[in-house]
Amino acid sequence: MKRTMRAALVVAVAMLLGSAVSAQRAAGRQGGGSQAASSIRIGVGGGLLLPMGTYKDGDKLGWLAGADVTYWLTGGMIGIRAEGSYSQTCHKAPATGNTKLFGGMADVVWAPGTTADQIRPYVLAGIGFYNAKESVTGASATKIGFGGGAGVAFKMGTGGTRIFVEGKFVDVSTDVNSTTFIPVRAGVRFATK
Repeated sequence: MKRTMRAALVVAVAMLLGSAVSAQRAAGRQGGGSQAASSIRIGVGGGLLLPMGTYKDGDKLGWLAGADVTYWLTGGMIGIRAEGSYSQTCHKAPATGNTKLFGGMADVVWAPGTTADQIRPYVLAGIGFYNAKESVTGASATKIGFGGGAGVAFKMGTGGTRIFVEGKFVDVSTDVNSTTFIPVRAGVRFATK
């Protein structure tokens, strides 16, 4: 089941990347002012971490903080994102202690429309590494993780600043069980040029 989900995610990322590149090539052939220059956006935010599966059996809802950098290719429909996050969940009673997750992903982001749009939905999918540490036993492991999700960004005024809300499903292959969770994050992204 896990291998099927991961294979489907890899295929979805490849299809997303292929369709976005095709759309950008078509926009480039049309020429004109529809193409925006490549740009970089830096984002910061925080939110909630919702444990899923066996992770949910032992831990409660938690919090997270994170940052990201997105390089939007010419045309502004497809971007490459590097993101990092730190989160913590507390064990359910009667257990004490917490689980800390620190990691990051490299994502492909696809946002239909133009950079001038007031409201801009997007989808993203990627792969990365996460370190999971349990406070009571001191057990710690760094493993590969896969994720995919969606979000929406709202333009603030006439500048390049946007506020965003996004959610993602993440599956980290830990030794015994998969650590699956949904980070829901809100924050702000700033354009660097």
